[in-house]
Amino acid sequence: MKLKTYSILLTIFFVLLLLISPTSAIADELQKGSKIFTIHCAGCHPNGKNIIRRGKNLKLKALKKNKVDTVESIVNLVTYGKNNMSAYEERLTKDEIQAVSQYVLEQAKNNWRNP
Repeated sequence: MKLKTYSILLTIFFVLLLLISPTSAIADELQKGSKIFTIHCAGCHPNGKNIIRRGKNLKLKALKKNKVDTVESIVNLVTYGKNNMSAYEERLTKDEIQAVSQYVLEQAKNNWRNP
């Protein structure tokens, strides 16, 4: 009887661990993206706005309009730049670009409200 209870508790523990770990990893990645954004992007894009070209902001509506509303398309834009947007291919690692891109998309989905 005790062995069965132990097995059930162990199973519950591992299921909870699997449920918590991805969330924690995502939160860590978004935190990393937030720091990168603050250092490299916020100067031109404070709170998702754009001080250079108003219509090219980071709000979800503008991202959709400009067809930059997926992590992959944001990664491409951050990596290679376009028009007034500088390329960050030589300034950030691929992991950093991925993190900041995920952060931008999540913030856009939340209308740039701080959690």
